[in-house]
Amino acid sequence: MSLLLTPIIQIFNYSLEPIPPFTWFNLSLSTLDVVAAFRLCIVLRQIKEALYREHVKKHGANTSGLARKAFARDASTVLTVVYGGEVMTAPFLCIPPSFMVSGVVPVFYTAVQAIVEMLPSVPQMSIHTELPLSFVDGFTRAMLLCNLIPPAVTANAMPALAASPWTLLVTSFVTANGGFFLTNLFSFLHPTPIAFQHPPELEPYGWTATDLWCAPLVTGIYALLTHAQPFWADLHTVLSGMLGGQVATKSGVVEALDPHTARAVCVVILTSLFVTRTVKNFAPEVWKGTMKKQGEKLKTQ
Repeated sequence: MSLLLTPIIQIFNYSLEPIPPFTWFNLSLSTLDVVAAFRLCIVLRQIKEALYREHVKKHGANTSGLARKAFARDASTVLTVVYGGEVMTAPFLCIPPSFMVSGVVPVFYTAVQAIVEMLPSVPQMSIHTELPLSFVDGFTRAMLLCNLIPPAVTANAMPALAASPWTLLVTSFVTANGGFFLTNLFSFLHPTPIAFQHPPELEPYGWTATDLWCAPLVTGIYALLTHAQPFWADLHTVLSGMLGGQVATKSGVVEALDPHTARAVCVVILTSLFVTRTVKNFAPEVWKGTMKKQGEKLKTQ
């Protein structure tokens, strides 16, 4: 297991180091921050273009019902995705949203969105692009679910919140998914003017989407392995006893993993989930295309 986790730990630590040119201005943006920003902005453009093609397919080339292209809407979209969930949880945690403390990340995401919108084109989502990027998503999502979200709860000034495992899981769930929920609710990604719509998350089986349930799951696993709260230390001990493990400490509690190792475990779990999702979503199209080509080939013989 260590042979698998050690490279992940090293890659993660290296990717979190601040990089030029941001260090020239005393900004702590890392390689992983840059990759995550471009990945998100490109995905948003891919979704918008896919929805535009779907609209044209249904309604033809008539553009009378379409909204005019505006960068303000594009920037609002990406900032809503990034901060929407945080805005929903911050008041209940009695902490200010991060964008009220520093403008570095909001300006950075706005700039990245501008760069992505200026690109001549972006590839459509397919198994050829999404499969390798599933490994990237494993790292970027682990940064969010292990590095960024848990401290807002475990280091909270209110002891009742800091020690509550329920608060931790709810915060992870809402923070990670609230942005996309608001974006879908207000139809930011659609080519039509902004209007209320039924979010996909509230449609039948929308709750089964990987992105929804993986957030509290992975944050819970990270908290379990690192003993982020007393509850998780006790649960880890109980589970270890049920599985035949040994308690290694004198206090009667299973020894916690260091945060780097626990985060690497979460990367493996997330990557596996995202690879599975990609294969499920895109492999049938590939197989269908392959079968169609084979059928055409047989007809010409």
